[in-house]
Amino acid sequence: MSNSTLGSRLDRRQFLKASAAMGSGLVVNLTLGPAFALAAGDFVPNAFIRINREGAVTLVMPQVEMGQGIYTAQAMLLAEELEVALEAVKLEPAPVNEALYGHPMLRRQMTGGSTSIRAFWTPLRIAGATARTLLVQAAAKEWNTDPATCHAQDGFVFEYSGARKLAYGQLVDTAASLPAPSSDMVKLKDPREFKLLGTPAKRLDTPGKVDGSLKYGIDAFPNGAKIAAISISPVLGGKPKSVDEQAALQVKGVRQVVLTDSAVAVLADHTAAAKKGLEAAAVEWDDGPNAQVSSADIIRQLDQESLEAGAVARSEGDVAKGLDNAVARVEAIYQLPFLSHAAMEPMNCTVHVREDACELWVGTQNLSAAKQAAATVTGLAPERIIINNHIVGGGFGRRLEVDGITHAVKVAMQVKGPVKVIWSREEDIQHGYYRPYYYDRMSGAIDADGNPVAWKHRVSGSSIFARIAPGAMQNGVDPDGVEGAAHPPYKLPAIHVEFKQVEPQGVLTSWWRGVGPSHNVFVVESFIDELAAAAKADPVEYRKRLLTENPRALRVLDLAAEKAEWGKPVPSRRGRGVAVQFAFGTYLAMIADATVGADGTVRVLRIITAVDCGLTVNSDTIAAQMEGGALYGLTAALHGAITLKDGRVEQSNFDNYQPLRIEEAPHVETHIVPSAEPPGGIGEAATSAVFPAVTNAIFAAVGKRVRTLPVNTDELKA
Repeated sequence: MSNSTLGSRLDRRQFLKASAAMGSGLVVNLTLGPAFALAAGDFVPNAFIRINREGAVTLVMPQVEMGQGIYTAQAMLLAEELEVALEAVKLEPAPVNEALYGHPMLRRQMTGGSTSIRAFWTPLRIAGATARTLLVQAAAKEWNTDPATCHAQDGFVFEYSGARKLAYGQLVDTAASLPAPSSDMVKLKDPREFKLLGTPAKRLDTPGKVDGSLKYGIDAFPNGAKIAAISISPVLGGKPKSVDEQAALQVKGVRQVVLTDSAVAVLADHTAAAKKGLEAAAVEWDDGPNAQVSSADIIRQLDQESLEAGAVARSEGDVAKGLDNAVARVEAIYQLPFLSHAAMEPMNCTVHVREDACELWVGTQNLSAAKQAAATVTGLAPERIIINNHIVGGGFGRRLEVDGITHAVKVAMQVKGPVKVIWSREEDIQHGYYRPYYYDRMSGAIDADGNPVAWKHRVSGSSIFARIAPGAMQNGVDPDGVEGAAHPPYKLPAIHVEFKQVEPQGVLTSWWRGVGPSHNVFVVESFIDELAAAAKADPVEYRKRLLTENPRALRVLDLAAEKAEWGKPVPSRRGRGVAVQFAFGTYLAMIADATVGADGTVRVLRIITAVDCGLTVNSDTIAAQMEGGALYGLTAALHGAITLKDGRVEQSNFDNYQPLRIEEAPHVETHIVPSAEPPGGIGEAATSAVFPAVTNAIFAAVGKRVRTLPVNTDELKA
């Protein structure tokens, strides 16, 4: 929703209730309408800010911190316009209140899609500028002077003459008595005036993570809570058939065994007892209708259905003519597997169901859905659901789903007092919502000069939007399913892109760290490389030919090639691969430098990224996201695959769903292109680009094209 929409949904009663939860003071909505003076206390110029009489500034965080640095980045937006030091800003997770803290782009109270800065770039700056304006007006009133003769800086309001100054804390009472300033009175800074935004700021959440004061959902332990280990049906749609409850209860510390429609939980005084009790329970399962599902079945279905036409996402030019009259044609099939999120903090949720309320302690990316899920299971009204919002130990899209909350509430409804339900690593990996398996058919053609004259791309795979937001489907096309495919950065005279929805049996699919682009960028950038090879052209120079009308993409490619020393000779079985993308509102070029051993082992030595994400907030966070995103994607490229046999996920822990080992981690360089464009997203960008950058490097090293991930080292042996 836009700022104006957000404001129009708020009435006086909503504001009074919200502000009472935050402390008394003044509330002004983001449309800068009438202010409501409350009892003396904190200065609350809008839903995001509290300033007390000591001058302490609190930012009520609208987005969830899950390692991406958003606590710091959004605090920087506020601090820049409020004119306070970053370290002066204290952070507090927002309560569940979609009207006040709903995401302007996603229209719910959720965090995802690399949108946190894009969505709150303007609202948080307006929040800070509004408070600054009111504080300046308050000082002017105290001094009986024109506000134009005053300015704010470092938590003070000064007269321009320098004769007088007042700290923000001294002004809160006067500021709270003032009417909200009109929109034309609230001036946002010109980016040329920024002092904080764009700098490498230290993260505000680091000290709390180091000393343990910052609490994750898994750290929650309300008084009297029991620990529950849970076993969920290993086959989707299965249910418990037999449970040895007495054997479980004989384990010292075990207090209760709970059965739900699809799971068994054992409650105990501590984790070890709960796990031992669950093992003793010797659960047997009725596997249900998906007991025979295998990866081979799913791939066979994708292969067959991908032969049929899909919904058209884009069609320009005469592709059939281009293919028929081409000097050379290239055909390829690309496959990408199901992927687990494998976040460091396993799924967990603490719940206390009482007669008139249900209270949760949880880290979630989707507060709106979490509240609704608890209300649905308990039958309570949504206003009876209380959520204690915690930071998250890794989300990657997994915690946009609320199945972990649903399981926990179902258990807690049979328990007196609070219960903490913790999934084991095996449960976490084997009961995920996985990144879809994709099966893409590509056809392309080049003319006598090697230039592409036809491009045909059929994406086949599961549609996440069809499940969670059918209204987002556009004539049968999942917009995320074709992001990075329908509009590649290159000039292509004839292009036809389709989306073929194919839903796998017995598997749940959802967001992963870059769903559509994480597969489409691999396909597009691999196929561009194949066309370059057919044209006997250098991969970077070939891309430059096709980017003459896309200056931002060309700029990042030029910078990455320069920093990677593209063209410099390399030893045998070593190669450089390149990828260019526009996704999540950001332009990115990546070059991977890799070797392929005689035994087929791939070692990525160096990754160079050049990024144009528009106006930047924290350059240090951008570099960190490039590093983390590249390594996360490299894990999947080299090792990641979820497979099924007899309806069961075969992978179970980090031994057979292997994360990148430290000795495999390459050096990652990040180079930021200065830009005055609106901010883009960062969190998922590098993850998408690293797949083709690495596989194109493999081709450069040994001349073997990787079209199916993860990389099969047996096919790369000398």
